[in-house]
Amino acid sequence: MNVSIYGRKVNKQNIGSYLELIKLLNDFGWNPVIHSELKQLLLKKSVLSESIDEFSNHNDLKSGIDLSLSIGGDGTFIQNVKFIRDSGVPVLGINTGRLGFLSTISKDDLAEAMDLVKDKKYVHQERSLIRVETERDIFGDDNFALNEVTLQKKDSSSMITVHASLDNKYLNSYWADGLIVSTPSGSTAYSLSCGGPIITPGCQVHILTPIAPHNLNVRPIVAPDHMPIKLNIEGRNRSYLISLDGNSHSIKQNEEVIIHKANYMVNVIKFEENNFLDTIRNKMLWGKDKRN
Repeated sequence: MNVSIYGRKVNKQNIGSYLELIKLLNDFGWNPVIHSELKQLLLKKSVLSESIDEFSNHNDLKSGIDLSLSIGGDGTFIQNVKFIRDSGVPVLGINTGRLGFLSTISKDDLAEAMDLVKDKKYVHQERSLIRVETERDIFGDDNFALNEVTLQKKDSSSMITVHASLDNKYLNSYWADGLIVSTPSGSTAYSLSCGGPIITPGCQVHILTPIAPHNLNVRPIVAPDHMPIKLNIEGRNRSYLISLDGNSHSIKQNEEVIIHKANYMVNVIKFEENNFLDTIRNKMLWGKDKRN
């Protein structure tokens, strides 16, 4: 069994998790395949053999990988998804960051989680992605996001106007700092901080959340994800920002952006005793009150 491992940092807080994970895989008789940049970081710490297999891009994971692991926070998990793409490889996130809505397994529970994986005591939770089309094909084949696409002002304090259509019908013109279109996975990310609703995984929807809207009666809206969303920006500047899960590029005024649901899903490993409702309640400290 080949297991890919992705991480972005190696420090004293997480190096023990890497060592424990590689030992567990070796004990299982599984073959670790480590991201090339992570491999170099671990080699500098003299904790890894030079002969260990590695990968460097998504083409290396199109076949032959049975499981993918990320070590870090939700940002690391999202970056790992960019390697997995439409391969169907199940993904598990080991959380060494802070909140961890996607990377839900604590580093202290790593051994227990891997035993459950070995015994196949898990299910696949399908997570939808967003696909973006732009006139100049800004993102190339990286035109997808697990969390959200954001259109926002770039280098001015002036408001912008984002014109939005839903299923080819005019929806609204948002006078704001920007607009977020998120998946259910992204409902606990940037959208949440801007007042958007929390959506449970499996809901087939997109959320449109304005960023600091000037009209106080404008609120987030939830729409079926089979309806295409068309956006363009108007304002005092010539260029603005469009971001896919933090991957940002400049976009011109009135350049059309069309958002669809991607034609594939990501398989996230879910354990019976680790569900979304428990994660939300514990991470957001719901019920942490003396009255309870």
